[in-house]
Amino acid sequence: MTEAVTAEQEREALNTGTKEVAETHRFDEGALARWMEANVEGYQGPLEVRQFKGGQSNPTYQLITPNQKYVMRRKPPGKLLPSAHAVDREFRVISALYPTGFPVAKPYGLCTDDSVVGTMFYIMDMVEGRILWDQSLPAYSPSERREIILAKIKTLADLHNTDYVAVGLETYGKPGNYMARQVDRWTKQYKASETVHIPEIERLIEWLPKTVPEQERTSIVHGDYRLDNMIFHPTENRVAAVLDWELGTLGEPLADFTYLLMNWINGGISQIPDLKAHGIPTLDEAVEYYCGLTGRSGLHDLYWFYSYNTFRLAGILQGIVGRVRDGTANSPHAAQQADRVLSLAETSWKYAKLAGAE
Repeated sequence: MTEAVTAEQEREALNTGTKEVAETHRFDEGALARWMEANVEGYQGPLEVRQFKGGQSNPTYQLITPNQKYVMRRKPPGKLLPSAHAVDREFRVISALYPTGFPVAKPYGLCTDDSVVGTMFYIMDMVEGRILWDQSLPAYSPSERREIILAKIKTLADLHNTDYVAVGLETYGKPGNYMARQVDRWTKQYKASETVHIPEIERLIEWLPKTVPEQERTSIVHGDYRLDNMIFHPTENRVAAVLDWELGTLGEPLADFTYLLMNWINGGISQIPDLKAHGIPTLDEAVEYYCGLTGRSGLHDLYWFYSYNTFRLAGILQGIVGRVRDGTANSPHAAQQADRVLSLAETSWKYAKLAGAE
């Protein structure tokens, strides 16, 4: 347990706060200030730009003015995978969700003109609060831990219950066949970034498309719903903003929820010996709570979804390794992800075998 906490603390230190803008991610700050003056309601300079430490994908900046702080997310410069880094899609979904009261940052503007900062970007409000990195929540009491985890689950259920047609997102993704398309997408992205041959990955690429569960529901899905992709209220145990919508679309809500459940399977929560004493719901309690909020009687094909989620994470991390190869990685620690890709491939195949793969 001590090693796990130390690893989480190290991860938090590497990803928390801001730094000087990295040389590879610098841009004309004067051009940005002029664009904000023309396009962001209430903007008043002068403008100071910092870069957030966290994130492996889209460079994210803190924009400081005398009266307000903003956040800018932009496509990274350089060679990119075809469907990655769609910041315009991020802006679209938070713009649709914000008026409903769902916890997202207030959107201010999208710029598709690459001449301003070099790539497409959008501006949103900076939401103040807590980012919780360690899934075991060591700084909180058992009752607070339970409140935080239940708030995380309820917020995801609220997202899945949102009427995507009513909020104007009926064309945010393709209807139906989500899991098959996701398997195909992550297979292609893995192959585009492949650096070494991993036998388990090849078996998964063959097995997953043949065994896709039937899609029963369609909802807005986040795609990377985890504790450190949300901001909790400064003093209350509720979600103030869900961040990082890069992988959002319309799809199978169980892909989101089973990704969340991976914390109980092989994530930080799985390292806790007595969940009840610790205050964190058991996996069965988490499933029951989500099912109650979304009107389900239970979940199906869990081992398949565990295998898929682990395969997808291997694909995401391989993309980071590929960006190291291509010289466009956003983190100096990105090269460390190669060992994790191999471990995830082995774990994914283990769940595939539990789901019936031979």
